[in-house]
Amino acid sequence: MKLKIRKGSKVEIITGADKGHKGTVLAVNVDTMRVRVEGARIQTRHSKQNGLTKSEGFIAYSNVKLIEEAAAAPKKKTAKKASKTA
Repeated sequence: MKLKIRKGSKVEIITGADKGHKGTVLAVNVDTMRVRVEGARIQTRHSKQNGLTKSEGFIAYSNVKLIEEAAAAPKKKTAKKASKTA
């Protein structure tokens, strides 16, 4: 399924604990229909080597609203071949 929200898009969270939070999309998982938003759903993970690390968790795609689309990558310009006229 093609999603309108892509990496780099600006979104607003419309439900849940982070309701009203606005941020940019860091990652999109198309298989599970979930997105990772900058600064939202902070999760703390424990590891012996690094201690406590905090990172953003995934949020359901239906719980975010698109505010501004990500800038599209520039497209390659292709030269058209000149047609032969006799």
